[in-house]
Amino acid sequence: MPCYAYEGLTPVVHPTAFVHPTAVLIGDVIVGEGCLVGPNAVLRGDIGRLEMKKGSNIQDTCVVHCFPGKDVVVEEDGHVGHGAVLHGCRVGRNALIGMNAVLMDDVVVGENSIVGALAFVKEGTEIAPNTLVAGTPAKVIRELSDREIGWKSRGTDVYHHLAARHLATGQEVEPLRAVEPDRVRVPDVLYETKEANKN
Repeated sequence: MPCYAYEGLTPVVHPTAFVHPTAVLIGDVIVGEGCLVGPNAVLRGDIGRLEMKKGSNIQDTCVVHCFPGKDVVVEEDGHVGHGAVLHGCRVGRNALIGMNAVLMDDVVVGENSIVGALAFVKEGTEIAPNTLVAGTPAKVIRELSDREIGWKSRGTDVYHHLAARHLATGQEVEPLRAVEPDRVRVPDVLYETKEANKN
């Protein structure tokens, strides 16, 4: 993976974490136990510290950066969806940041909360625990049910599994020129959509 020291600070990646080879880590970046960093994500710790706690994930094409004096922390089991931008903010334990959401400086996302896809969360916003926010700018929609929080937790468990499987089986290869007869499928991950979870 492209990994760069900055001002004498070298990124740290726990041996049980998976960082895709196309992700870029710069400077004061700490990737904790069992974390996953997806393809083409950029974690740029050249102004402050970026820390991923145990079991958190930052998915494909996310950009994570700081404002001076404002670190980024993704707490344990925090889940950051594809294409999100985190800037000088804190994502609480077991919180979910939806795809292409933007979190500005001094945003605090409470434990078990969900920020909807494409949301823009303004500077200084504090989101209470167990809360759903969405929109541009993001507004509180409602409190999340225990069932919804459980659904989110199971989704993050999928990423725990993916981190381990990528470490165990992932490797760069040359593509095949034709599909093999009886080509196998990727194993099911046993996770249901939010709609299916309503029943």
